[in-house]
Amino acid sequence: MPDVTPDEPPRPLSVVLFGYGLAGRVFHGPLLRATPALSLDAIVTSDPGRQTQARADHPTADVLDSADDVWDRPFDLAVVATANVTHVPLATRSIEAGMSVVVDKPVGPTAASVRDLAEHARANRVLLVPFHNRGLDSDFLTVLRHEDAIGTIHRFESRIERFRLVPKGGWRDRAESDQMGGMLYDLGPHVTYQALRLLGPARQVAAAVRIVRPESVTDDDVVVTIWHESGAVSELTVSQASVFGQPRFTVLGTRGGLQVAASDSQEAVLAGGGDPAAPGWGVEPAGTEAVLRRALDDGTVVEETAPLERGRWNDFYPQVAAAMRGDGPPPATADEAVATAAVLDAARESAVRGVIVSLRGDAAAIG
Repeated sequence: MPDVTPDEPPRPLSVVLFGYGLAGRVFHGPLLRATPALSLDAIVTSDPGRQTQARADHPTADVLDSADDVWDRPFDLAVVATANVTHVPLATRSIEAGMSVVVDKPVGPTAASVRDLAEHARANRVLLVPFHNRGLDSDFLTVLRHEDAIGTIHRFESRIERFRLVPKGGWRDRAESDQMGGMLYDLGPHVTYQALRLLGPARQVAAAVRIVRPESVTDDDVVVTIWHESGAVSELTVSQASVFGQPRFTVLGTRGGLQVAASDSQEAVLAGGGDPAAPGWGVEPAGTEAVLRRALDDGTVVEETAPLERGRWNDFYPQVAAAMRGDGPPPATADEAVATAAVLDAARESAVRGVIVSLRGDAAAIG
């Protein structure tokens, strides 16, 4: 990275984006484009249709056919937004080429693989940042804001539930374990990361990881219970087979509780072509307020509505750039990725063996 004088702004950090499917096109591409501190200089995809779309969306970026075209170029940051099974190999090679790396979830298939990747990044003095953008959801930020108002949280219920009668197909719905498909890998990292971020390290995990739709070949309905070291309990549900949408969050504390019915809208806005740099980004519409109930000192319970916090996915990459320059922490850490993966490992084991799994070490790295 070249030196600059105090009066000269630093040049944007150069970025290569691996993959231009849903994650690369809808999430990472627009968020990178909205970050002045970063310059999206190359996109890697071998699909002709995606190449055409990438050139239209990012006309100043080189569109490359293969990862082999990347390693000899001086990129500062690699963003890995490809199929799950390719995350670790591409991140490893990027780290060896001297790049910091943002890796979409799940970072790797096991906690051990994520831990090894994190140690590899540290040894090469670059950053490994998991794309835990859900820490910047409007609904989750609303929960964080009202922690003190409801006392000590003892139960956290989190749900991402959809209803798709027929699987969409693609690698996410493949039965082979090495494809890393299914709900536990797909949405499980989101709800697990949020639970650990809110309530701290996990002590025990129990899970039901099921296939319930007749045409499904990989898990489509998952329920995970986490007993935290703090004594709190998280109940996490991710499903493609739930026709009744339950509240996104129900949070119970010793002096009250908070219920958030509406989900963060940033994904839908990005999918509709929204610009993360536009004024008012992340502001939720009227009618999506949370319900807050809290006890007064005399025991009387009062109820009020609370507006949802502004969603801040557009802060993710500015925080990455600042961390790369040594000007602040990253938006999520490698240790948090390891801890999240450790809970998912335990959930898989619990579902297969029908037991409660105790955790140590890795799962204590977040909180």
